[in-house]
Amino acid sequence: MARTAVDEALLAAARAIMRISLHAADQLGGVSVIQLRALTVLRRTEDANLAQLAEGMGVTVSTTSRLVDRLVAANLVDRRTAEHTRREIALRLTELGQSTLDRYDELRVTELRGCLDILPEAVRAGAVDGLWAIGETGSRGASAVVPAS
Repeated sequence: MARTAVDEALLAAARAIMRISLHAADQLGGVSVIQLRALTVLRRTEDANLAQLAEGMGVTVSTTSRLVDRLVAANLVDRRTAEHTRREIALRLTELGQSTLDRYDELRVTELRGCLDILPEAVRAGAVDGLWAIGETGSRGASAVVPAS
């Protein structure tokens, strides 16, 4: 199947953003991209349980359980009995988890800003608008995108 120019542009952008994210994770050291993804999901959901974290990451609960064990051991996540039911656990970022995620975001923004800064000024505003639009639709998932009429 032949790709269109738009397809190639989208893949190039996805690859660049992935490269930037991987580079930022490498600079942090000691924290995997999967662990950073879990921290990102936990930042959005206060006191998440294992099922909520698994759903937010798109993985199984058993995979999430092992991941949480590593995050707790690294002092990035706090795990305690949920207040509303003793049968569940509540997961929350620790201060170290929050600061690690903040540093990860800072590293990614710095590199992305460098990419924007080398664009011609006439293109930069349109690129930012496009990034906002993709970010908004991407956060809702591709199935939530309604085609323009």
